[in-house]
Amino acid sequence: MQRFKATWSACAHASDPVVADSNARWTTTSSGPNWQVATDFHLFRWDDIISDAAAQPLWRRMLLGLMAIGKFIMAGALWRYLRFGWRYVLFFFYPALLLAAFAGAAASVGTLIAFAGPFSSWTAFAGAVSVFLVLVFWPGKKLHLHTALDDWAFSQAYLRGGHPVLDERLDRVAAQLISAEGTSYDEILVIGHSLGAVLAVHMLERALRVNPELGKEGPRIAFVAVGSSILKVGFHDGATALRNAILRLGSSTHVFWGEYQALADVMNFYKTDPVRELGLATPTHPLVRTVSIRSMLDDAAYRRIRLNFFRMHRQFVSGNTRRARYDYFMLVCGPLRAEAQLRSPEGAASAFANDGTLTKEFWSAAG
Repeated sequence: MQRFKATWSACAHASDPVVADSNARWTTTSSGPNWQVATDFHLFRWDDIISDAAAQPLWRRMLLGLMAIGKFIMAGALWRYLRFGWRYVLFFFYPALLLAAFAGAAASVGTLIAFAGPFSSWTAFAGAVSVFLVLVFWPGKKLHLHTALDDWAFSQAYLRGGHPVLDERLDRVAAQLISAEGTSYDEILVIGHSLGAVLAVHMLERALRVNPELGKEGPRIAFVAVGSSILKVGFHDGATALRNAILRLGSSTHVFWGEYQALADVMNFYKTDPVRELGLATPTHPLVRTVSIRSMLDDAAYRRIRLNFFRMHRQFVSGNTRRARYDYFMLVCGPLRAEAQLRSPEGAASAFANDGTLTKEFWSAAG
């Protein structure tokens, strides 16, 4: 938020969070010379589920992650990923390649021990295993190996049968979304980042199943997917539930759906319409905007993160140091509706004067 204030010449404040088992919520207030916005922010929580996965023995996490990668290959996902170039394929194989590199280094050390002196084969083997474990636990963690393994393991498990705790929470949020129709909000914005975009689709599908006319009355409802993993999961042959959820969402004429995608983020699919790529026939498609992460940050900030692909991925939900077509905090805290920002070629970047004043041309797009 400090970055948001400096970048957009705005005033902004966030309250202390109220944390529950399924969500954390707080309020923000932001303003400029001629605009003011109050936002009720609800963060859908599933960090406890990720923490449970991370608490498993490392050997099990490696096994589940590698098995999941194998199952995605057998389910046809890899061949569909190949259509989008080497970047996503490299991300797909990243944990397996890193483990193979660690195993190769460990085997080399074991071989050196075996030929360097009067050591038994068991000593060489123990040395190799020790090196492998050190590599997995130390540089492996810094290189996000553990996170990548858990990511694929969770994706495989979820697309097959959901998750009882997550499903209950998604039902609860869907009910909250339906009840919010009777409020005085100007806009209800659902933002899904990465795998969160997949969960958001399932949540919206639940709400639309109960109320097919969702969004027709009351506040405008917009769904914005950023750095989305919808195609990551959707390209799996077993992702029937997700594809059915997309069909229902794409059939709604009252919920606006937009996507932001970036070439520099290897964990999303650049220049893709997920509805079209999955071969689905729906009345509406998401409005897709491509953005440049480099344009969001000053040179020094970009240099710090450009080689860290997880941090590049997280820029979609981080503060910008430059005004750009996409800005997470402008979507959440700014006066312009999400649909207006997506429909504008330059997003919010062209809507404000240097001092943070909203220009007259964009007054009609303000919430």
